[in-house]
Amino acid sequence: TPFERLQKSNTKENLWIYILTVLKKESAYAWDLPGIIEKQFGFRPGNITPYRVLYRLRDQGFVKSALQDRRRVYEITDLGKKELEKIKSFYESILKNLS
Repeated sequence: TPFERLQKSNTKENLWIYILTVLKKESAYAWDLPGIIEKQFGFRPGNITPYRVLYRLRDQGFVKSALQDRRRVYEITDLGKKELEKIKSFYESILKNLS
């Protein structure tokens, strides 16, 4: 249905939004992200997809990572926070226009 396509494109197909939102609140290990996203947002991404998204976000400067206890922990950068503000304004504009 149209709603299901919209829902998929606004969740799993744009996972970066949810990853940045989680990282804005706290740093996290990539392995923990699917569970955190499921708990906070009600959908569960695949186990590998967050890694691919994180690598892209890191390469673009939206997140940074460091080794901690032999595991890589990720946190949002100032650039990532600015990108989140852009998406928030984008969605607010859509909601306003739909009202």
